Formats: sequence, C-alpha cells, structure tokens
Amino acid sequence: MKARSLVFDLFGDYLRYRGGEARLRSLVSLMACFDVPEPTVRVVVARLRKEGWLSSRKDGRETVYALTDAAWELLDEGRERIFQRARGPWDGQWHMVIYSVPESERGLREQLRKKLAWFGFGPLSASVWLSPHDRGDAVAQAFADEGSVRLDVFRSRSTGSAEDRDIATRAWDLAALDREYADLLTTYRPRLAAYRSGELRGADALVERMRLVHDYRRFPFRDPDLPPELLPEGWRGRVAHDVFLEAHGLLRGPAEECVDALTGTVPLPGERAG
Repeated sequence: MKARSLVFDLFGDYLRYRGGEARLRSLVSLMACFDVPEPTVRVVVARLRKEGWLSSRKDGRETVYALTDAAWELLDEGRERIFQRARGPWDGQWHMVIYSVPESERGLREQLRKKLAWFGFGPLSASVWLSPHDRGDAVAQAFADEGSVRLDVFRSRSTGSAEDRDIATRAWDLAALDREYADLLTTYRPRLAAYRSGELRGADALVERMRLVHDYRRFPFRDPDLPPELLPEGWRGRVAHDVFLEAHGLLRGPAEECVDALTGTVPLPGERAG
C-alpha cells in the first residue's frame, strides 16, 4: 500500500467521522502502523497540499490537515462504486457511448477510456463503449468542458438474450475477472472466523481493514456490475462483494478503537463509518 493512498483512505474511512481534520502528529502515528516513517509522511502531505488535495491550518505550533472539496468528491465517488451494487431487474437496454477525440489528444483519449471503464462501460469496438446501466449522462458531464471530445449517447436492444450474453463476453473479460474474484475469496473468506471472534485488535485490525479495501478497490474499475442474466454461470463477483462487506464491517470496531487511541478523538455524534 502506497503512503499517498493510505492518507486518502485514512481520511475517507476514519478521519471524516472525527471532524474531517487531522494533526500532523496524528497522521504520523497512524501511518506508523503501516511502517511509514515520519519523514515520508511529511513529504507526502506536503506534496498532496501542493497538488490541491489537502489544505492546512495552524493551531498553535501544530499543523492541521484536511482534504479539499475536490478530494472529498473523488473519495465519495470511489466509495459509492466500491460499496454499492446495482439491484433490480435489467430492462434489456444497452446504453452506448460513441466518442471521437482528435489523434493529437492521445492523453485525453486515454483519460476518457479510463472514465468510461470507471462508470462501468466496456468496449464493443475501439470507440463504441456500452453498459447495461444508464450512466451516459455522467460520462457526458465529466467531459462537458472538453471541447475536443465528441460524445454521442444512444440506447438500443439486441435481438435476444443469447446476443446480450455474447455482447457481454466481447466487451469484458469476465473469465479473467472471475478468477481474480476467486483469488480474493481464497484470501479473505477463511479469515472471517477470526474477524467474527474479534481476534484482531489494535493496529493489526486497522492494517487488515485497510489492506482489505486496498485489495478490493481495483475491482470496481474492471467490473461493470452486470445484471445476473448477462453473467456466466457460477459468477463469484457477488459472493466476493458480500464477503468484502462482511469483513469490512467486522473489522470496523477494533480498527476505530485503534484510530481513537492514536488520534485522541472519537466519532462525532451520529457519524459512524460504514
């Protein structure tokens, strides 16, 4: 786990519920649980501040850091994709985005493709991406200020369920993704008993919970969250998501106790981590 990501995760899962701020010495104590030395913490927070992700203020001789609005927006968007799954029946409609980006704007084209994947779209061809979820407007809004990006959004239906499943296998490598979910289950499902018994305490619980989030976070970038009728038989994605949610919840108490002890704070009334 990189120090930069740890700062974001500590704010997103813990510090947001404790006033949204942290003194530098508290960050140093928390990052020490992950074997990140103080000089590295100072360099990382200074860099994040320079990049506009952190703000700072003085409280006596101490420096207090908080995430900026842009950073909170980024965290909240990621949190929704990690913790939420689409429910309910599929209406059978594909939402298609056809884009055009000048050849000279290769960086922008790559950025667009990453954003499409983040919103759950898959490539049917080089410039035609589709999703069973109605998120075309979100993509358009994300690039509304990019005049060189041309986006056309359509809705369409295939000729039947067999064709729909074929489209899904062409747009996403579901077999490879399913194998990765199996690896995640192999790692974390056997640990649930220890989590339930409260075997992990203190920094061990905090580190384990953060590692769990780190290991699971890559999946929303690749998993389009397809409805059941488009998934291969025996799909393990939903099971992996349920194991992740259970493990994350079971480790919450001891991890928060560790954060409270190291920061000298407690969650604000009515605000608890999910």
